[in-house]
This record gives sequence, structure tokens and C-alpha cells, in this order.
Amino acid sequence: MKKFNLFNEIIITNKQKLLTAINSKKLFGICIEGNIIYEPFADNEIFIYKGQPEIVEDFKKVLGRNYQLVEDGDRVLIKAFSNWQELIGINTPNSSYDDTTADGVGEFADKSLEDIGWHIAEFSVDYRTLVELLEEKCEGTVLCIEQVEPYQFSGLGYLSDNKHAKEVLFDYCKAIVKDKTENDPDFSIDGLTDDEEDAAKFFGIV
Repeated sequence: MKKFNLFNEIIITNKQKLLTAINSKKLFGICIEGNIIYEPFADNEIFIYKGQPEIVEDFKKVLGRNYQLVEDGDRVLIKAFSNWQELIGINTPNSSYDDTTADGVGEFADKSLEDIGWHIAEFSVDYRTLVELLEEKCEGTVLCIEQVEPYQFSGLGYLSDNKHAKEVLFDYCKAIVKDKTENDPDFSIDGLTDDEEDAAKFFGIV
């Protein structure tokens, strides 16, 4: 997965299209690629702005004070990191997982992925481990606000292909369960709890 770090990214959109959207009196959004779109929105859109503003000529008044804007010919350049808290609310409903709180990732939006996460927890594998695997092996985007010094991270993950993500996650977890049931005395087949046994069955180990 690729990171879209709002601290670093400048979103470029077309000035005339933005004016048209403002004057349309319709709900519209600006995507991370700079495209301007109208509802109905696709389920996997990632926004740096979504709203239905009053008709005004000043872009800064339209988007709000938390955006930094520069007009450059027929383009509008936008920095959106200061509006991160509002963007969490706008974008969380479309995300595959939410990593914006101090508690970290607690579930997956997709049921098939959540089933895997729920069962593998019985073998002491947490969501952070699963998310790191998905971010390494799968296609998608992590919308984030990240600083190195001092280190801060907060992000929303968007998987491009849930079917592929499920295959990656399932195979990884199955290998862990197989290894633990064969080599870890705390998870020997004969000593599994009912929940651990259900999880082992889910991964096809017993």
C-alpha cells in the first residue's frame, strides 16, 4: 500500500472546475488525486474536502481556514493537513481500517477480513501485525498525517482488493496457527480451548 501523507502532499485541482462545483449548489468532494466529484460517491473515495458551500469567489472561505491554498494560473494548490480531524470523520466510513486513535486498529470494515482478525486473536496475533502485513503485501492507500520528529502517526487504510487481501491474510494466519499447534506447548492440539479450537478449524488446521 502507498502512503498519502497530508503533511507532505500538495493536492492540485482545476480552478474552473472548482468554481463550477461551488456555484452548482451541489454536494461535491475533492479527492486526493485532485479530481472534483459529485454525489453519489463511490464507496472507496478518499476526500481532502467534501461539502456544499455557499456561493463565494474566495476559495479560502469556501474550504475553510484549516486549508492552505495557492492559486497558480488555472490551478489551485491545496495543503489539507491542518484539517485532519475533520477529514477523519469524512473518510472513516469508506476506510478498510481505522488507525487514528491511541488504541490502534481494532477491527476491519470488511467482514471476511474481520473474521480472520477475530479468529487469529486466539493465537495471540494482534491487528497491528495484520495491518503491517497488508500494507506490505497488498495494493491500496494509507491516508495519514505523519511526522518523524517527534514521531506521530495517524491514518486510515483503504484496500484496493479485499479478495486478494483476504487470501494474503488467511494464508499468513494459517501458517501461524499450524506452527503454533505443532511447536508451541501453549497451543498444542490436545490442549486447545474451545475458542482456540474453533479458530484452528476456521483456518483448516483441525
